[in-house]
Amino acid sequence: MAEDTPTALFFELFSGLPRQGPGDAASTLRALALVPDIGPDTRVLDVGCGTGCQTRVLAQNAPVRVVAVDNHRPFVEVLNQEARRLGLADRVEARVGDMRHLDFAEASFDLIWCEGAIYIMGVEEALRHWRRLLVAGGHVALTEVCWTRPNPPQECAAFWRQEYPAIRETSALLEAIDDCGFETVGHFPLPASAWWDDYYRPLQGNVTAFRKRYADAPDAQELADQCQREIDVWGAYADCYGYEFFVLRAR
Repeated sequence: MAEDTPTALFFELFSGLPRQGPGDAASTLRALALVPDIGPDTRVLDVGCGTGCQTRVLAQNAPVRVVAVDNHRPFVEVLNQEARRLGLADRVEARVGDMRHLDFAEASFDLIWCEGAIYIMGVEEALRHWRRLLVAGGHVALTEVCWTRPNPPQECAAFWRQEYPAIRETSALLEAIDDCGFETVGHFPLPASAWWDDYYRPLQGNVTAFRKRYADAPDAQELADQCQREIDVWGAYADCYGYEFFVLRAR
């Protein structure tokens, strides 16, 4: 089915980025190091993989087998092309799919990975929905935006109330994780560079070019405004929130 115009504009604006959200290779590897017994029999499901920057990091640094899922076919095609180019196609397979309806048998995976995408479902819904896909004692690694200080300034709080009302402090998220039947193996914040270097800086370039390309298109300009506001809020209030990387074990 063809994409509607707003969706097509959205993916055009976000095309060509190294990542589709905050993250970096060092943080991916730090999280991977918290997962025990990684080996050639480890089966990984990367949910909301985008173009698969983290997927490639996992496969290049561990002898794992990865199935990566994203709902945007061009992203999936990029990942499969890169896997072939890097000689990883025997261990990395990207598929088009919906994270809400993952068509895999129970206990298919030892590890579920989700960087910058679990917000689409919400942490609790995703953990409860995906748990059946894990072997007993299997692990989940995820990133989620969290408040890093109480009582953020009004502009910052208003932005997040509109964009993602489920944002909460790390302590509250740890309680929610426990309520979902997982224990937290470890967690740590992503550095500010993980927001800027491979995400907001190239996105800023895309936004500028996108504005010029669609100078007479109000819907495109509105989308560019939304992205610009996100970048500007982070620039002003990066000390108030950030992504936290969590590694969990199913109880």
